[in-house]
This record gives sequence, C-alpha cells and structure tokens, in this order.
Amino acid sequence: MLLYVDLPLDSREAPMTLQPWSSHRHRTAIGRVGLSAPARQAVLDLQMADGAQVLDYGCGRGGDVRALEHLGLDVSGWDPVHRPNGELRPSDIVLLTYVLNVIERPEERHATLAKAWEHTKAALVVSARLRWERNQIKGTEYGDGILTSRNTFQHLFAASELRDFVQDVTGVRCLSAAPGIVYAFRSDEARLAYLARQITPDATWLASEDTASAIAAVVDHLEQRGRLPHLEEMPQPVMGLLRHMRPQELKRLAEQAADPLKVESGAKSSALDTLLFLAVELFHGRGPASSLPVPVQLDIRTFFSSYTEACKRADRLLYKLRDDAYVRRAMTGSVAGKFTATALYVHRRAVHRIPTVLRLYEQCASIAAGRPAEWSVVKLRHQGRGASWLDYPAFDADPHPCLASSYSVDLQNLKSSFLSYADSANRPLLHRKHEFLAPDDPDVPKYQRLTDAEVRAGLYEEPHLIGNEEGWERALVRCGRAMRGHRLIRRPGS
Repeated sequence: MLLYVDLPLDSREAPMTLQPWSSHRHRTAIGRVGLSAPARQAVLDLQMADGAQVLDYGCGRGGDVRALEHLGLDVSGWDPVHRPNGELRPSDIVLLTYVLNVIERPEERHATLAKAWEHTKAALVVSARLRWERNQIKGTEYGDGILTSRNTFQHLFAASELRDFVQDVTGVRCLSAAPGIVYAFRSDEARLAYLARQITPDATWLASEDTASAIAAVVDHLEQRGRLPHLEEMPQPVMGLLRHMRPQELKRLAEQAADPLKVESGAKSSALDTLLFLAVELFHGRGPASSLPVPVQLDIRTFFSSYTEACKRADRLLYKLRDDAYVRRAMTGSVAGKFTATALYVHRRAVHRIPTVLRLYEQCASIAAGRPAEWSVVKLRHQGRGASWLDYPAFDADPHPCLASSYSVDLQNLKSSFLSYADSANRPLLHRKHEFLAPDDPDVPKYQRLTDAEVRAGLYEEPHLIGNEEGWERALVRCGRAMRGHRLIRRPGS
C-alpha cells in the first residue's frame, strides 16, 4: 500500500502539527494467492488482452502482479515499502487497489489518485472499502476514519462518494463497476464501449471453418440482432472466409436462410437495448452519434429514423421511470419475476425478459452504487425507488435456498447498505422458485412440481411463519414432510 506521495513541502508539514503519529500503512497489505476482487472484475470488464500493459500502483505484496502475469499481461507493480524499485510507467490499465482508504490525510488521497491517473493511458481502476464494512474494523474514530489497534488507518467511503471523488480528481465521467470499484476512462469511446457491453454483451459468433459455416454464422447474427453485420463487426476468420463474396450475394443468402420470426424478435430486442443504452448514457452526458460504439451506431441507423428520434424515445423511457403507476403496471405485466405488495423480484437469468423500463430501473441503481459481482435475484421496489441485489449461492441446487447477502441502494438519497447472513443461524430462504424465472426457463417445470406438492401438503397455510430456516423446518415437521432434492417426501416415522 502507498506510504507516501510527493506533495509540496508546505502541504506535507502543515498536517503534522495536528497528527502526532504516523500510520503504518504497509501493515494493511495482505498476501494473495489469486486475483483481488477489483483486479478480477477489471480483467473481465475491460477485456484485457494478452500483452496489455498494467500498472498496479501501490501493489502491496504483489499478489495481483503475479496473478496478472500468469494471465499473460505485461504487468509492473510499485509500492513504497514492499516494492520500492518497481517500475513506474504509463500503462493501459492502472490499478489503485484499496490504497485511498488507508491514507489518513485527504489532500494526500487526492495527490495519490492524481498520480495514478497521470500514469493511466486507457482506464484507471479504483477500489476502496465502504462504510458498511465498519463492523469488520476494530478501532476508534479519528479524523474522517478509524484508527486501528495496529496503528493503521481506514477511511470508509460511501459508494457514491468514491465515484464522485474519482470524478473530481480525474475530471472525467466515471462508472461504478461494483460496490467500491470505480472505472475512469481516458476516452469517451472506451467508456461508452464498456457501458454498451453491460447492456448488450458483444455478439457471440459461431465457429467457422469454411464458407458454408461462415455464412451460417452471419445468419445467426442476423437472427440475434435483427440486422446483418457490417464488415467491421465480423471476426477475422469469418471475414477471411467470405472475402470472395459480394455483399449483395451474402445478404441474399443470409436473408433466405434466416428465420423471419427470429429476425423480427432480434430486431425488437436490439431496438429496445439501444433505447436502454441511450437512456443510461444520458446520466453521463450524451455525446454525438459518432462517439458511440460502432454496433450501437449501426443499430440506430437500422431501427430508428435518426439519432435524434432514438434519443427522444430514450428520454420518454426515462420519464416513465418516474411514473409510479406506469412502473407498477410494468411490474404486474412482466412475464418474468415475482410481484409482491412492495416489489418485483427477478432472477439474474431472467432480467433480460422484464420490460425495458424495469431494466432501466436496475441499470440506474447499478450506476448509483455499483452492481455486486455475486447476486442471484434483484428486488425492484415499486413503493419508492430502490433496488437490492440478493445472493442465493445455492439457488439451483437447493429447493429452498438461503440468503447469503443483500446489497441495496436507495435511489432517492443514493445511500447504499450491505447485510451479510453468513453468521446467521436462522437465514431467510426462498419458496416458489419458479416464480422468479421466465416461464420458458428449463428449470421451471421441476420447481413448479415441487411448489404444487408443497401446497397440497399444507406447507403454505401460514406463509408469514415460513420465511426463515427455523420456521420452514417447523412447517415441515407439522405437515410430516421432508425434502429430498427437489422432491417432497413423507418424514420418516410420521
């Protein structure tokens, strides 16, 4: 961890009259076997390719440096205590991992972040501990943080505070990638490309070994996106195999082979995804059409009369998000998810099936506080505005999975909170799992059969008593039932 950053002499000396001690920042550096959570997130999100230059600024004991080298990246690491001779060089990606929170002086936090940004050629990844981690730190309040018994310091950020701080220092629009992880991009093009991937992942292409399979890959793209791919969207193998074909001939063959219903469905999906992207982009200042990723530009050209018209429709979508009655109707009409008196609950793999205004709702929440890496179900409130990402690690394997953690953000005040049930002896659990999924999910019939059996057995007669482990076990005993996988059986001896 960073111990010291060069500051003007007067800024270094002034605080010392108020601070009679010097924190041992190097003690906060921990040994790692694998990648830290921020580094792992960055590898996935920023599509780091072999040979990409990475600088771990304040690398501690170098765990991330070693792990990134193992992935084939060109990595250097620097730390004033653990690696003072490390190479400080401008790099494509710079990691500033859990450094800012151990610096006790606000002006030095600013200077450290500015130094990291100076070395950034493409993207800066900043991570810090958050306020909901306070109960994990033993110590006393000191300044704007906590002084621990090991003579280390921790400043805990609010999720929105970290993003705002990085924006203020770098002078660019930043994105919350996850709770406590913020990305700052040197170019708007890179930022928008990342944002587009979060809404519409890059198209997958079928493997191509000859002309026929390459044409099949183009047909598949047409059915997925509702339009033919342009040359710049095609992978090199596909381009090479189709180089000899005239564009009009390729178009004729692909349109003849494609399923018209799939093409129509793909076009509708792409148009809605484009509106979602443009609506989310407005939060960061919408730029000219030429700044958008090429696939988005092509979608606008294909599915809308103009960029202006697409933006107007996206703005209307944002306006609808403020309408309580409209949001509630969207929730009740959603083909996926469980609607309750207070919220809509949707499984992760069904989110793309909910109405676009609700997908925008979830995206706005993730912009405000970052979406956690581990989650199974998202809860969208229709009374007020707020979202929670709930983690049920055993959702697929356990007939009644228990809640491991919940990360929530209130969109009215942007406050976030985290609850862990790891140490709870009576965790909340789920019933009626099929209701959280889309109707055509392959697991729905199995989950539905279990629910029907539980209803017939009388297990849901007192729903307010079965929301946790102990209450559910009492209901099973009362009804003389037990679980065997996703089957309800008679309890032995009942």
